Amino acid sequence: MKNLLLVALLAFAAGACDKPAETATAEEAKPAEAAAEPAAAAKADEAPAKEEAPTATAQVGQPAPDFELKDETGKTHKLSDYKGKIVVLEWTNPDCPYVVRHYEKDTMQTTFKALGEDKIVWLAVDSSNFVKPEDSAKWKTAEGFTYPVLQDASGAVGKIYQAKTTPHMFVVDAEGTLRYEGAIDNDPKGKEEKPENYVEKAVTSLLEGKELETSQTKPYGCSVKYGS
Repeated sequence: MKNLLLVALLAFAAGACDKPAETATAEEAKPAEAAAEPAAAAKADEAPAKEEAPTATAQVGQPAPDFELKDETGKTHKLSDYKGKIVVLEWTNPDCPYVVRHYEKDTMQTTFKALGEDKIVWLAVDSSNFVKPEDSAKWKTAEGFTYPVLQDASGAVGKIYQAKTTPHMFVVDAEGTLRYEGAIDNDPKGKEEKPENYVEKAVTSLLEGKELETSQTKPYGCSVKYGS
């Protein structure tokens, strides 16, 4: 009898040891999950909010900000597409007396031809809030020049380049670096018999692989007629 009782006790003990502790495991997992949730939330809060990078403005010696504008015919021009060539940017406004004087004297056209139409790219840019393609086309025909007049009625590109006057000139080298900005020449009053053409000198130096004597001058002319 004692032997039978001993066997029964041993069998009961063995069954109790083999039973999995499901309840204890589930209860232990709950506090662990609860602790993980606030930790994950805290980590998410630590991540800085992604901010939109500000548009860089043009600076001499730095890469010229890329842009894309349509000309008076509707053709799109992207500055970076001209990489490998020197680019002259001329901010203009046909209604400005300073621009009128320079076009009567063929300052821009003569400079472009002297530097070599096959060697450089010349882009006129009109950031006047009232500029219209048809008006630019009529002006281009009347003056007889060949380079495009880019339409920047919003003024976005003009503001990136900080164009202040018409004319206001910029020279970008073949690598895409802005190398000169300022006046077309040293003759704001139009009284010099042989004015010093800053743009011609800058581009010639670049074509000859020389350092520029002058990289910045004070532009003169009418203020750019931005909309706001």
